[in-house]
This record gives sequence, structure tokens and C-alpha cells, in this order.
Amino acid sequence: MSTPPPWGDVQLPWTVGQVKHLGRVTLGKMLQTKGAGEDVFAPYMRAANVQPDGALALDDVKEMWFSPGELDELTLRQGDAVVVEGGQGGFGRAAYIGDDLDGWGFQNSINRVRPDADNDGRFLAYYLTALRATGFVRRYCNVVSMPHLTAEKLAAVPVPLPSGREQKAIADHLDRETAEIDNLIAAQERFVGLLQERRQAVVEHELTTAVPAVPDTRVKHLVRSVRQGWSPQCLPWPGDGIQTWAVLKAGAANRGIFRPEENKELPEELEPRPSTVVRSGDLVVSRANTRELVGSAAVVAGDYPRLMLSDKLYALALDEPKAVPRYVAHLMASRRVRDLIEMAASGASASMLNISRDEIMNLPMNVPELAEQNRILDHLDRETADIDSLIAKTQRHIELAKERRIALITAAVTGRIDITKGT
Repeated sequence: MSTPPPWGDVQLPWTVGQVKHLGRVTLGKMLQTKGAGEDVFAPYMRAANVQPDGALALDDVKEMWFSPGELDELTLRQGDAVVVEGGQGGFGRAAYIGDDLDGWGFQNSINRVRPDADNDGRFLAYYLTALRATGFVRRYCNVVSMPHLTAEKLAAVPVPLPSGREQKAIADHLDRETAEIDNLIAAQERFVGLLQERRQAVVEHELTTAVPAVPDTRVKHLVRSVRQGWSPQCLPWPGDGIQTWAVLKAGAANRGIFRPEENKELPEELEPRPSTVVRSGDLVVSRANTRELVGSAAVVAGDYPRLMLSDKLYALALDEPKAVPRYVAHLMASRRVRDLIEMAASGASASMLNISRDEIMNLPMNVPELAEQNRILDHLDRETADIDSLIAKTQRHIELAKERRIALITAAVTGRIDITKGT
């Protein structure tokens, strides 16, 4: 069954072709860790460098070996478009190369589209960004397990074919309009950051003035049991954890908020492990994540009878006559404890650090008497309510701006708004 066109029932003002009619599609090189002969050790583009919003993130650069001929063939020049080939979270992401990347190649997680002389790579990158946001790419790849937008599939993606002048007019318009939206989003994100800092300052003040019930208390003195999960090969979409079995992802406890939707559904052919199901009141701790997020802790609120821990998460059942889970979660996010976690975390890659169970168990916990914990939590709930409300409203504005951005791109690249008069 063919995939419906991405523009639906809208009558396009242009003829329709395929991506290969705009330029040549080339898949990158398989990762090569050892050199031979005249091989050159050079930087390369990989999936992580292509962001969901169509931007390039080139601050984290890796290198591998290329032969001189490969490096000459796999160049990245101004005007190219790059498209992520595979991976659950990234396939189909696209970006425009605004400047020559001299001496770079690209890995086989990337397809390069080099437009013909009369075509504009910006138009193509915007178009592919719209396709991914509207769900076309997922449907087109017919995702069952590990998705791939292969070079052959990418070359055959249907695409409108405005003239080169029209493509440039559309891209120029979107450059201006999306820059304004991006500036607004960036300002709102900075505001959220300031609000979060203010909130943390309120919390830190209360925590540091509390008198511990027992000096030199560690996490291990407050815990009744610790459980860890498993990480089977799951489906690419989330389950509900109530009717369908699912496994939580590492980010389910990020920044002190439990996010049950951060999971992947368990395939029917795999036997679930009920012993790894999270329980209401569990303190879930991420043992593997980025430096800023490893050791994040959040309390499970509610019952999810089919939501299981991954092997990157611990679930701590606290001795509640000694410690309120929410209070311990606040302590885990305090600057003193965060500094200890970040110093203890280790790993070969900055994008995935680990902290051991023993290191978590030995973290210091300045825990007052139970009644004082509850008093402080009640006070913090009152003090942070307005801040939380403002954060939520600002985050909603950010989401609306992102939706507006995609709607604008989609309308422009499919001719629903006419911005090409006079071209």
C-alpha cells in the first residue's frame, strides 16, 4: 500500500517529483576506527549533529579514518542538505549546510543530498523537516522495529518542484520568519531557566537550614530495598503502563519529575518481569545519563501495574518512618549532592555517564525529623506554586511557538501560502 502524499488533499501549485530530481543522494561511510596506508584521521558528521529543529550542533565533534578518495567523495559543502538515516529518535531529521566544512566527511548514519545547480538545499531541508513533524517520514518508513530512511527511500520521497527562483524565495522567507520564532523561543527558554534557578534557590534555603535528626546519615540508612530493571529490545512507541507492558527510559526521572510517558512498549513475544514494576512512592534514580542528569531522582505518584524499570534506573523503597520520598528527592537535587554525583559519575562518553549503586547509597542525606520534613514540604509547596504555574505557562508558549514554526514551514513548502509572487 502506498503512503498518502504529505500534503494531503491540497492542490499543489507546482509539479511533483522526487528528492532525486532535486539533487544526488549519497550515504556516508561506515565507522572506521583504524587507519591503513594513506588514510586520513578527519572529523565526520553523525546523527547526533543534526538537531530536530533543523539546526546543526557541531560542538561535539568526533573523528575517524577516511581514505583520501573517500574524503574527497564525502565532502560537506555549503548548499548541501543532510538527513539522518536511522535510529528511533532521529531518523529523518534534516539540516542545511550553511558553510563549507573543510576536511569533514560523514558517517553512514547520514545521507547527504547535494542539490543540482538550479535547486536550493534550504528549501529541501525545510521540506524534509515538515515531513518529519507531520508524521509522514514514520509512515513512509513503515516502522516496525529499527527505522531507516535509506538513500533509496530518501531519493524516492515525493517532493514539490517549484522553480529555483521560487525555492530561493520560499527559503529566504522561512529563514526570516523562523529566525524570529527561534529568537522568541530562546528568550522564553532563558526565562524558564531563570525561574527554575529561583525555584531551586527557595528549595536550597529550606534544606540547608534544616537540622538533621541523625548526623552523618547516608542514603543507605533510609532505604528498605533497591531494585533495578532490564532493557529488552522494545517497540519504538510508548505504552501506557496500565493496559500495555512498557519499560521506562533513562529520562523518566529527569530533573526531579517522574514522567511515566518516557517509556517503550514491550513486544508481545517477550515475557514481562513483574518484579521490576515501579510502585507508588518509589524513588526512581537514573544511574546512567548525561553529566547534568545522571543521578536525577523523582517519586512515582500513582499506580502503573505494567510499567517496568530499565537497567538504567534504580527504584528505592524508603523507610518512610525515617524519610519522606519527596524530601529525599529534593535533597538529591540539591547543589551539594549534585556536585558529589557529578564528581562520582564516570564513563567513556560525556553523553552517557554512570554512577554505581554503592555511590548512590553513600550520598549524604541531611534529613530532619519526619514532622519537620512534612512541614518543610508543605512550606515549599506554597512557596513554589506560583513559580511552577509560571514555568508551565511559559513552556506552553514555547510549545505553541514550535507548532507555529512547523505550521509556517509546512504551509510555505507546499504552496498553501503564496510567497513567490514576482519570482
